[in-house]
Amino acid sequence: MDERYDLHCHSTFSDGTMTSSELLHLAKEKNLNGLSITDHDTIMAYDENLLKLAKDLNLLLIPGVEISSEYKNNNVHILGYNFDIKSKPLKAFLEKVLIQRDERNDEILKKLREKNINITFDELYKYAKEKKKISRSCVGRVHIAMLMLEKKYVDNFQQAFDLYIKDGAECYVQGFKNSPKEIIDILHKAGAKASLAHPYFLKKRKLIEGILDQGFDAIEVYYARLLLKDEKRYLEMAKKKNLLITGGSDYHGSIKPYLSLGSSWINEIELNKLLS
Repeated sequence: MDERYDLHCHSTFSDGTMTSSELLHLAKEKNLNGLSITDHDTIMAYDENLLKLAKDLNLLLIPGVEISSEYKNNNVHILGYNFDIKSKPLKAFLEKVLIQRDERNDEILKKLREKNINITFDELYKYAKEKKKISRSCVGRVHIAMLMLEKKYVDNFQQAFDLYIKDGAECYVQGFKNSPKEIIDILHKAGAKASLAHPYFLKKRKLIEGILDQGFDAIEVYYARLLLKDEKRYLEMAKKKNLLITGGSDYHGSIKPYLSLGSSWINEIELNKLLS
């Protein structure tokens, strides 16, 4: 049986419902040989305790992260692998991303308070952490809308967006997005390989190929529960552009119960190419 490495999952440091150590224990139960925890815009999972646990469990733990970018008004997620977890440029960049996210949320809340929708910055983050199990790195408009609904400022979730916080609405504040090239450059400085995450969501072949030309090293061919025809399409792109291959389940725990850890993976051959 092939060795299996799930290179896409999320812990409670972003929007997963399992801690990083729980993910490692689950990976062992699933008979995986290795794992990469790819939290959104943070690498806080990778401390000495987690590295030791992976060693004790005889699991290969590949440092990973998933960072958002924007290309021609499309949200593009970039997976970074096998970087130096002590990289100062990468740590500084991710901290800047978190600060920018905080500042945007604060500005949205200020505008909402002008409309007599009274939600404080601290209240939002406490709600996200305690009720939604979401860390600072993922708090955004979705959670503001959820809290607006819980506090009965709106009749339903969509109304919060339509009336107040959707793009162009009265309380909308534009977020700062880096280009794929900027993020890939940061990842390369940290020694990482950059892979285009779940190209399936981008749909259009021409768009995907244009994004891949921004300096990517790899493409996520095997993802969650993709159909074989989709995997073949992205495998063809990888071969055409001489790119490496990554794959993973995008496991989030109970937030996405239809996905299980290890439901998608790459084998040892592809992993060694990625790590070389």
